[in-house]
Amino acid sequence: MSNLVKIVNLSKNFFLNKKISILKKVNIEIKKGELISLLGPSGSGKSTLLHLIALLDKPSSGDIFFEGKKTSQMNNLEKDHVRGKKISIIYQQNNLLSDFTCLENVSIAMIANGEPKKSSIEQAKKILKKVGLSERYDHFPKDLSGGEQQRVAFARAAINKPQLILADEPTGSLDQSTAKDVFDLFLKFKSQNRSIVYATHNRELADKADYKLKIINGSIRRSNE
Repeated sequence: MSNLVKIVNLSKNFFLNKKISILKKVNIEIKKGELISLLGPSGSGKSTLLHLIALLDKPSSGDIFFEGKKTSQMNNLEKDHVRGKKISIIYQQNNLLSDFTCLENVSIAMIANGEPKKSSIEQAKKILKKVGLSERYDHFPKDLSGGEQQRVAFARAAINKPQLILADEPTGSLDQSTAKDVFDLFLKFKSQNRSIVYATHNRELADKADYKLKIINGSIRRSNE
């Protein structure tokens, strides 16, 4: 498997009256087709790392390479292309648009990338059907269960066929059965030789990954345990 993401000596600091080091000289390689769980206590830097990989934030030092290219050397158009087409992020609070139907919440991800509205809607229907929501096209988020909302969020993240999905506690508010359903979507995505990194506190779900990344005092180590 070839590298999709390579992180070299990455550090991230914040300044709140004093310097706070969240991540310290992190080195990671993410290969195509890998399913990786990200572990660590609250405040350890899991969300920070995902945001850095998603190009939503900049490291204090170190480098991130995506498909072999150093992201700090990308111009804004290149970064927009990567964020729009190649990397998607899913949050625990799924950030669905409350005034939009399921179909609109998913199709807007393609429309925002300049795709025609008609074909975007057709693709949204197809992917919603794949995640078991063909009867929910015209429902609003408030009319869905937590698991259904997360499936819509996954469909929105996957519709542009990104190479990488980053999921920040995507099953944190779900019961065990529904969490498994969401995780099964990850396995389908992985089977297409695409990569997923998911932050979780759920030990059972973490153990189903190809391997785990554990954040401890700002450092990250790989674990198969």
